[in-house]
Amino acid sequence: MLRVALATPLRRLFDYLPPTEPDPRAPARPGVRVRVPFGRQRLVGVVMATADSSEVPPERLKPVLEVLDPEPVLDPAALTLLNWAADYYHHPVGEVVLGALPKSLRLGAPAGAATERWVLTEAGAVAHAAGEPRRAPKQRALLTLLAGHGASGAAAERLTAELPGWREAARSLLARGLLSSTEALDEPPESTASVRPGAPQLGAEQAQALERLEGALGRYGSFVLHGITGSGKTEVYLRLIERVLAQGQRALVLVPEIGLTPQLVARFSARFDTPMAVLHSGLTDAERLGSWRQAFSGTARIVLGTRSAVFAPVPGLGLIVVDEEHDASFKQHEGALRYSARDLAVLRARHAGVPVVLGSATPSLETLHNVEAGRYERLRLERRAGEARPPTLRLIDLRTSALQSGIATPAVLALERHLAEGGQALVFLNRRGYAPTLLCTGCGWVAPCSECDARLTVHQGAGRLRCHHCGADQKLPDRCPVCGFAVKAVGQGTERVEETLARLFPNEGIARLDRDVVRRRADLEAVVGRVASGEARILVGTQMVTKGHDFPNLTLVVVLNADQGLFSTDFRASERLAQTIVQVAGRAGRASRPGEVLIQTEFPDHPLLGSLLGEGYEGFARTALKERADAHWPPFARLAALRDSARTAEAALAFLREARALARPPREVRLLGPVPAAMARRAGRHHAQLLIESADRARLHAFLEGWLPQLTELKSARAVRWSLDVDPLELF
Repeated sequence: MLRVALATPLRRLFDYLPPTEPDPRAPARPGVRVRVPFGRQRLVGVVMATADSSEVPPERLKPVLEVLDPEPVLDPAALTLLNWAADYYHHPVGEVVLGALPKSLRLGAPAGAATERWVLTEAGAVAHAAGEPRRAPKQRALLTLLAGHGASGAAAERLTAELPGWREAARSLLARGLLSSTEALDEPPESTASVRPGAPQLGAEQAQALERLEGALGRYGSFVLHGITGSGKTEVYLRLIERVLAQGQRALVLVPEIGLTPQLVARFSARFDTPMAVLHSGLTDAERLGSWRQAFSGTARIVLGTRSAVFAPVPGLGLIVVDEEHDASFKQHEGALRYSARDLAVLRARHAGVPVVLGSATPSLETLHNVEAGRYERLRLERRAGEARPPTLRLIDLRTSALQSGIATPAVLALERHLAEGGQALVFLNRRGYAPTLLCTGCGWVAPCSECDARLTVHQGAGRLRCHHCGADQKLPDRCPVCGFAVKAVGQGTERVEETLARLFPNEGIARLDRDVVRRRADLEAVVGRVASGEARILVGTQMVTKGHDFPNLTLVVVLNADQGLFSTDFRASERLAQTIVQVAGRAGRASRPGEVLIQTEFPDHPLLGSLLGEGYEGFARTALKERADAHWPPFARLAALRDSARTAEAALAFLREARALARPPREVRLLGPVPAAMARRAGRHHAQLLIESADRARLHAFLEGWLPQLTELKSARAVRWSLDVDPLELF
């Protein structure tokens, strides 16, 4: 009997009998895909295990219709990882397992690259000899073409080249039995790996870190490569991967965002002469399948990708690297399985018996806590590569400085000085658009979003008002729709800052890097190219500018609004703010010229800013970890968030109240709430959440395991969309 995972919301496996006519070339065993009857449907599932008996009566068991793979598409280590993820995140195992495969594989496409071939049947040969079909010249031409290719037929690619538009004719001939088609799996090409010359010389800290990591190859170990921005972490990754490839193994490298992928691919391609598989959400289904097949066959010696690549098949895995491990993009915040790719990467490395390297200039507090507890080993890179020196950081007190559209006078003077000395400058504001608010000067009306508890953002260049939460879009009005008075944009976004800088520095090239400007990879390359070439000497940007861009001539960074994360309902806000400041400050002074960072704030005496400037990120982390310990927040406790949304606020809260009333938590588990979300209404739905907290992880998960199945039985559950987020990074 076979236990099969299917992509259904049911939290169980399904029992099937082996195929009635088994194919000895494709035995039904754990890890292979099978096609099975499921009600009136035929679904593709994955065999998870075999068993001698079933709780289902024998007469109700149905046989598998077809075994799709001669070899497992998921090896035992992958099945273990996926089972663990389903248990830990309390998600239906079938959705987890099938979600780890490309869409084409979930629909039954071959796991290996295959060649589609077409041949004449006996009936087709007779029809061709008789000059048939006489009234369908395209069909007759196809029969003639295939007859010329003999008994082996022709590959689909060849037919396309010789007879464009042949498929419509083929469908008619196939239905009449005059043609047949097959798919034969291709043998994966041999792949080699060699290193191109030109690697830079390692510094003493880099060499020491590399020696420690090379000594760990062949066994599990979690290492935190804690290196300041510009210290050469990527070069350490490259040298370590060289060693892994030399041993005949393969490497998996995870990066947080698609925007970083082309840069790393270019750098890896410049170093290694070997096939690479790239996996990220920007690929088409066909591209994703092709990359997956490269990885699965072992052709790709390096697999590089974003969050979902943690599930990629990598035979002969020797190393996992998680770059910018602190980045929130490694956590799936929406959709089905809400997992942490960083945490799963550590678990995957443990199961595979290989080292995992977590690299960051600003490690997450959870990671630093694991270092203190002895679970991870920290390797420090405290010097910048080459002659570069860390930038100097200074605060600009906005209480005593005049402003020009959000830019303080000391910042303007610093811009003038650095530009006059031949440097480049980055002006950072994590708020896109022209202004966050449109205000009526008469009645005080503020442009609201009709679907969210939010204000519409002014996009002056496009002449639009847009909601950055639900995507609502409308024309920018000239007058107040309530009283008819004039309206004005209030506050600053990157578009307005760019306009102000163009007025202050009319002879300087200015570039902007945010989601409004960059919609495609080519857009990003164009902006980065303008700055790198020196055509643009001032760069205005949002969070996107902190992601791995290296501008050697950039000597000044101005952070316009450092106060956004100082006072927040989310206990992680201060950590994200500190990471952002350190990351954006690291853009300055990357070459031999010294860098300067100016941080505008109305709270220069705030302890977070004080510890960050006085003791660096480590000083901030020590203070923040102590605060977390005193408050019993992660990493000193475990959290889960039960969230829901409904058409009314009452319905959203009603389900969570019923869920809480149903709960019987042990003494070690606390339930907090329910409460409306900080932004209660988003995209026309009302959101609320209930937190579950415990210092004992095992007790927390035992409680969730017994409680969650009961929630599906609640009548109020029918009126809401609900989900569980284990280890949430954001409290909405």
